[in-house]
Amino acid sequence: PTKAEKWVCNPPDRPAFLPIHVVSNPLIHSVMAELAGNVLVAQSGGPTAVVNASVAGIIAEALNHDCVEEIYGSLNGVVGLLQEDLVDLAAESQQQIRALKHSPGAALGSCRFKLKKQADLDRVLEVFKAHNIRYFFYIGGNDSQDTAAKISAHAQAQGHEVRVIGVPKTCDNDLPGTDHCPGYGSTAKYLATSVRELAADHDALGQGDLVSIIEVMGRGSGWIAASAALAKRRDQPHDPPHLIYLPEIPFNQEKCLEDIRRVLKREKFCQIVVAEGLTDADGNYVSADPATDAFGHAQLGGAGEFLKDLVEANLPGVKVRVSNPGLLQRSAAHAASKVDADEAYLAGQAAVKAAIAGENDKLVTLVRGDTDTYTCETGLVALSEVANNVKKLPREWINEDGVSMNFQFIRYAQPLIQGEVSVPHENGVPVFARLDKVRVDKTLPAYIA
Repeated sequence: PTKAEKWVCNPPDRPAFLPIHVVSNPLIHSVMAELAGNVLVAQSGGPTAVVNASVAGIIAEALNHDCVEEIYGSLNGVVGLLQEDLVDLAAESQQQIRALKHSPGAALGSCRFKLKKQADLDRVLEVFKAHNIRYFFYIGGNDSQDTAAKISAHAQAQGHEVRVIGVPKTCDNDLPGTDHCPGYGSTAKYLATSVRELAADHDALGQGDLVSIIEVMGRGSGWIAASAALAKRRDQPHDPPHLIYLPEIPFNQEKCLEDIRRVLKREKFCQIVVAEGLTDADGNYVSADPATDAFGHAQLGGAGEFLKDLVEANLPGVKVRVSNPGLLQRSAAHAASKVDADEAYLAGQAAVKAAIAGENDKLVTLVRGDTDTYTCETGLVALSEVANNVKKLPREWINEDGVSMNFQFIRYAQPLIQGEVSVPHENGVPVFARLDKVRVDKTLPAYIA
């Protein structure tokens, strides 16, 4: 049965009207023939609280176009693509597609895998041809968009017409070319909430002798750590977090100790937020594992313990506590931002619209409106401008003290954490999407990556 036949008795979930602050940007292109064939969507890299909303947006929009015959998902990113491990997304129920909009993690599975050899690219193209894939949507961050660019370039070189569109995803918010990334707003909301909750705990126990350290994600940029500043009340400049240590500011041990002494003189406790990618004046991570991941990135973690050791060795009598939310930062759907979830869905829709209109080799971007009231449109940028690049936190958004954020950052980040996502519960715990993952028949020989 075709896509339309599968849904005739179970119509697709039509998107509800988005909040007025989120509007789509009409894409204007020259008239060209529609490309008939199948859609393939895959997810890559670390999941977020809203990444599945982009999948829901892709499915909902793809169902609106007659040129789309089937809608497939690749399990575990390009790994599933190499193994021809595909599922039929049009076979999923309306209820489960709708549930994707509030479900964390990667419903299709994810990966950290780099296409290392020509044979990998040849295999991808074989799978595309075997399943008539004409539209490929890759949801991911910097490295994922590099993979998408390579696949697109290889398909073009081999004369196979397929339109490749990247969909942004990263809680790190470090993708260039886009104002912000789906996933960041929810992580920022979770961290700001956690800072306030911990502050209430510490306020009950601190006697000017407590240092609380929260280590957060952020390899080469401090977007997540900076978002902790959203916990401060406007009329209370001394609210926690008291100190924020960012990768953009070289770390100085003596200054750090002096910062802590200054805070403890006036407060019952000192709350610190530190990014895992904290570096010294020579650009070396203060804490990193010698091991690297599939993309050659250092395995980070331990910046919080590094600061703990520093304080305990130099400030006798001071108690130090380290909190490491770890993966909770990116999977906390209970604290997801509605703006973030809506924009993730919007990005998925925009990717399909762009591809159907003839765009290729592009990443969907979020474009902030130039108005006092926050608005957001979608745009496009070349994958080549995004792949393997990192967007740093602007230095002018960091105060001169190097450990706090100014009004420019607050004005940027505050709108991204607005609103709450409604998550259904059963027996007191949230209910998330569980896809049936009906397998698509394999037609190719097995492949060893």
